[in-house]
Amino acid sequence: MLPSKHLRTKGTFHGEKKLEGDQGFQAITFDCYGTLIDWETGIEAAFKQSLKGLGLTQHEESRLFDRYLEEEERIEAQKPYKPYRKVLAEAFNSAAKSFGKTIPKEASNLLAEQLPTWLPFPDTNPALERLFGNYKLGILSNVDDDLLQGTLKQLRVPFDLVITAERVRSYKPGTKHFDEARKILGPDTSWLHVAASLYHDIEPATRLQIKTIWVNRKNSPMDKKYSKTLIGELKDLTQLADWLEK
Repeated sequence: MLPSKHLRTKGTFHGEKKLEGDQGFQAITFDCYGTLIDWETGIEAAFKQSLKGLGLTQHEESRLFDRYLEEEERIEAQKPYKPYRKVLAEAFNSAAKSFGKTIPKEASNLLAEQLPTWLPFPDTNPALERLFGNYKLGILSNVDDDLLQGTLKQLRVPFDLVITAERVRSYKPGTKHFDEARKILGPDTSWLHVAASLYHDIEPATRLQIKTIWVNRKNSPMDKKYSKTLIGELKDLTQLADWLEK
């Protein structure tokens, strides 16, 4: 087992939440898309490319994208489990139909085809390199194995555990990713989960009493129900590495 860091924390997180004492974490897991990878920039670019020729205004494209996000959550919650490639295509087609549009098959597959090319945030690799060797590192992601393998080529450190929706046949905010990670890490491992999504990650991890940090890159307002359960809130992974090195 890798040695734990002793954390002597005296500062505050964004939002003036105090850092609490010596945490002694041995493992840190991350959500991937939106936390490590700039998911929104990537998917919006693919979205615009797919919608070319459909005659939508910029406002309509924005509304359709919001509808797509709703459809993705709905389809992910359905049983039986569907591969993420199918979730992407079905959610895109369903959102487009609500606007009276039909997406060509090749366009609906574009989201999955481009996903492995989406880039890390500028702070991601430098922060991971600072953490590597001091902690077990892991990724818990709502994608298929092959899609994540393409993304891993853009991350400059190896991960001790990688858990996909395909592996556990479930999507977050279900708890199967976290259950599997706990099984691999062992019940006595001091574990921190870091994520940008309150809905997909912070909510289920909190229910399982896993310590969490919210990466709030957009300076979004905090839901009060998390204010007492989060260790804290950070604007990026540079702040995470800074805190853990104190």
